[in-house]
Amino acid sequence: IESLKMEPLADVAMLPGEERVIDKDIIYICPFNAAVKGKVFITNYRLYFKNTDSTPVTLDVPLGVISRVEKMGGASSRGENSYGLEITCKDMRNLRFALKQEGHSRRDIFEILFKYAFPLSHGMQLFAFLSQEKYEENGWNVYEAMEEYRRQGLPSSEWRVTFINKNYELCDTYPTILVVPYKATEEDLRRVATFRSRCRIPVLSWFHKENHAVIMRCSQPLVGMSGKRNKDDERYLDLIREANGTTKLTIYDARPNVNAVANKATGGGYEGDDAYQNAELVFLDIHNIHVMRESLKKLKDIVYPNVEESHWLSSLESTHWLEHIKLVLSGAIQVADKVSSGSSVVVHCSDGWDRTAQLTSLAMLMLDSYYRTLRGFQVLLEKEWISFGHKFASRIGHGDKNHADQDRSPIFLQFIDCVWQMTKQFPTAFEFNERLLVVILDHLYSCRFGTFLYNCESARESNNVRVKTVSLWSFVNSDTSLYINPFYTSESSRVLYPVASMRHLELWVTYYIRWNPRIQHQQQSPVEQRYKELLAMRDQYLKKLEELQLSDSTHLTNSSTPNAATPNQHITHLQTPF
Repeated sequence: IESLKMEPLADVAMLPGEERVIDKDIIYICPFNAAVKGKVFITNYRLYFKNTDSTPVTLDVPLGVISRVEKMGGASSRGENSYGLEITCKDMRNLRFALKQEGHSRRDIFEILFKYAFPLSHGMQLFAFLSQEKYEENGWNVYEAMEEYRRQGLPSSEWRVTFINKNYELCDTYPTILVVPYKATEEDLRRVATFRSRCRIPVLSWFHKENHAVIMRCSQPLVGMSGKRNKDDERYLDLIREANGTTKLTIYDARPNVNAVANKATGGGYEGDDAYQNAELVFLDIHNIHVMRESLKKLKDIVYPNVEESHWLSSLESTHWLEHIKLVLSGAIQVADKVSSGSSVVVHCSDGWDRTAQLTSLAMLMLDSYYRTLRGFQVLLEKEWISFGHKFASRIGHGDKNHADQDRSPIFLQFIDCVWQMTKQFPTAFEFNERLLVVILDHLYSCRFGTFLYNCESARESNNVRVKTVSLWSFVNSDTSLYINPFYTSESSRVLYPVASMRHLELWVTYYIRWNPRIQHQQQSPVEQRYKELLAMRDQYLKKLEELQLSDSTHLTNSSTPNAATPNQHITHLQTPF
């Protein structure tokens, strides 16, 4: 019956597969414009609010962004707009709506919102499985593991591809295709797996074509309180070292030393000097997922809804967010520098799917310019984050009502922030722009695409994600012009070393404070806008020039003048970029 009363939703283009569930007259308590009367429309994908009074306000919020829905006030609450709903979001904003107090007027909308924002908690499907969107390109084909290893120059005489994990039998959170030392047998790999947390053995992430140094990733060794040793694991790390004649293998343990020691109590630990004599262990002091979650919570408190001007710098410092960014970046710089100088490295944290992914992918971004292109960056995310089992479902909590779950943490957001810091320091080194990073983060939560769903490859496979959902890259690659950085200059062999000191890091205002109307108007820099216009003008002139030369050369051929200049000769001196 409800659907009969719905008026057409003129302002928003519904997605194929999106269906309306309820409309309701409501008051949006806007933190920037006071209370705004309007109508809220809830579909199986989004919450959309449109004003009915004179203040032009619209909200378009994918339901996946919602982390918590609460009732505000009760039937007898006094004061204007004190009865309604309070919605906490995962993307640095909160929403408050007020309703009339009589007759349980919020019951229906509360129940519907709760059900559709947390479909998995109600036995329903995530929107990605209901979407009927179609795109020309199939984004699921962006990353093919064998193709990517071949691009790196693998397999080689030192490294081989193994299919030991083709049915996820060796390690259920690793991908099916792995690269391991040529001299390690399948039996060796099985033995090493027994000594590594969650069987995440050291496998190759990146190979340096010139000096043959490698980045390996894994989880902590299961040393425990008694200081267990495993000859197979020790020998395996030696094979990695010997592959390119590295004198001492560097093992980067992402954790603070204290935490690594504390992990022994739960059966984990780190590689001790006595057992691993040809290795050097370096602790990178990056804190765990709980510390990062608390840090982001503090950041949200100081940026939403209002930025407190008077103690801004000390407030920002007290969140420690930029300090964590600094530690992650500086760890990645150490990894990249070591590999660049010809030594192989092993990177791990506890389980090898949070801090490890941050460090390997950032180091690879510094070392390999391919990952700084639009396609290459997609490959990097698919490879180091998605295929190697960063637990997106647990860290983000897609479709799950348990907002206080201790597994939630902004690890991937922190990585994207580090990438943004690099793009600020090297404005011409990345083919993609800031908009791409924001779109990636928006769809990390939206549940519109299958790309970031589930915790690992085996779970995605058993849920048929590649067949039943659309890839985010299908959407991005359908209009790449939106994501191209006009200042990009390709340089193949350049290694980027960002400066990871506090003085050179800044808060990513256009992401964290974008809901503030004062910030919104500064989205694209005037310099970038002007540069795009100049590039468009250049293209027009070049086109005109070619047309003139063509008509010129036809004219010349007709009059058969000897040694007429070819169009190419005419054009060369104009190819210099502005």
